[in-house]
Amino acid sequence: MKNRIVIALVVTVLSGCEATQRQSATTGEWETNSTTKGAAIGAASGAIVGLITGDNAKERRKRALIGAAAGGAVGAGVGYYFDQQEAALRQELLNSGVQVRRVGEDQLILVMENGIGFDTNSSSLNPSIYNTLNGVARILVEYPETVLLIDGHTDSTGSESYNQQLSVQRADSVRSYLSAQKVSFSRLNTRGMGESSPICDNSTEQGRRCNRRVEINIFPAQ
Repeated sequence: MKNRIVIALVVTVLSGCEATQRQSATTGEWETNSTTKGAAIGAASGAIVGLITGDNAKERRKRALIGAAAGGAVGAGVGYYFDQQEAALRQELLNSGVQVRRVGEDQLILVMENGIGFDTNSSSLNPSIYNTLNGVARILVEYPETVLLIDGHTDSTGSESYNQQLSVQRADSVRSYLSAQKVSFSRLNTRGMGESSPICDNSTEQGRRCNRRVEINIFPAQ
């Protein structure tokens, strides 16, 4: 019985929510966007809380409806925020060589690869990446309710310990640059991945250049 009430309340909330769709950048298929998915998850959570807190059946249904509406609004807000941020980043980084990946409903990953960013054995940013990072910074400043985890990566040239240290330095270089472009330093966290996560073949020069990269993970601030 409670399951049917939850479903009915979620449908009621979503009937007032714009159930838009977006086209997957990976598959090309149309999928429900994060705004609607987030609203559904939030509405269901709010309805369940309402159902278990009322003193009687009438009061529980009333609280469930209120909880569904409130939870749906919160969920839709997070999804909408990331939908908008993703669209802005894709537009800003068009033809930049940086991939914008959506992971789940509340994470974005920016992958700077294919030789963009660093030379062999160097943690100094190549000037060719400045304009791209300037664009990233502009969007991050426009969407301040997020935090970043910047992952540095290397190819397999050199020792594992050396590559670990170099990967940290590369991540720190990107953090320093973004901070200089008015992205709050408190939002920026770094991590060195060393040579542990290659995405290309380290046996070729092209593959090693691809693996010398930084990935910027974007999460909700709370």
